[in-house]
Amino acid sequence: MINREIIRIKIVQLTYAYYQNGNKNMETAEKELFFSLSKAYDLYNQLLALIVAVTKESRRRLEVLQARAQREGLAEPSQKFAYNRFALQLENNRQLAEFLETQNRSWADYPEFIGKLFEQIEQSQLYKDYLESTEDSYAADRELWRRVYRTLIQENEDLDQLLEEQSLYWNDDKEVVDTFVIKTIKRFEEKNGEKQELLPEYDSEEEQDYARKLFRATILNGDEYQRMMTEASRNWDFSRLAYMDVIIMQIAIAEMLTFPSIPVSVTINEFVDLAKLYSTPRSSGYINGMLDAIARHLIHTGRLLKHMDEKKDNK
Repeated sequence: MINREIIRIKIVQLTYAYYQNGNKNMETAEKELFFSLSKAYDLYNQLLALIVAVTKESRRRLEVLQARAQREGLAEPSQKFAYNRFALQLENNRQLAEFLETQNRSWADYPEFIGKLFEQIEQSQLYKDYLESTEDSYAADRELWRRVYRTLIQENEDLDQLLEEQSLYWNDDKEVVDTFVIKTIKRFEEKNGEKQELLPEYDSEEEQDYARKLFRATILNGDEYQRMMTEASRNWDFSRLAYMDVIIMQIAIAEMLTFPSIPVSVTINEFVDLAKLYSTPRSSGYINGMLDAIARHLIHTGRLLKHMDEKKDNK
């Protein structure tokens, strides 16, 4: 699950923190990097568990309505959402259950939030259409939750605030992790039952190796990379550059020189996008020009054995 997009974000954050911390220790910083990455995987599991928590809340409320219906001779309430087949399969998932057993926190600790989220779902047109639909299938149940997640969970200020209170590591993770939750929902198959596989923490050891090598190269060769920036900045006012911009370019240069398989254009585009997220409004254009000039110089001098591919428009 942890991909290079998440890794780049974490390395930007941890490199900035490394230089702000007076007691610079590479080993400690590296441990912090991998701990931070593991927290992103925790968030992935917690967001899947949120679906289970909402489903349990719907069953609790259904039992109340059923008891009332029996007492007062009312029509039986629909059980369709409370016993959604995809949600029940997720609730019984072995991997998710094993993860939750290791956690000190539970969505049961936030009943007001879970209740409010269920009510938002219940009042949505998605929910109403789902109950009224004559289609009764696992695929329809799974699609309902994919749509609910995209419309009511992916963009949810109350949830964002709650997650921020639970872990400082999750501030910038959710947007990326959301895509993996949606991917997981789409991958579920009824035939797999409780053995349905969730996404692994890392797709391969290559991603862990990438994180370790990129972070080390960034820190250990930082002085050299900053000299490259100074030399390339003759047409720009380097002294007025935001410190975060220096950090972002330092990591980008490390990636260019350490990973020959990654095209230069990919590296520049990825770090220009990070500048849009973390730095000033003007930073992306400045960084784009600087990294382009540095890459061309490295290729011309033979230090970088890559070609310059066409980059996307980062204006």
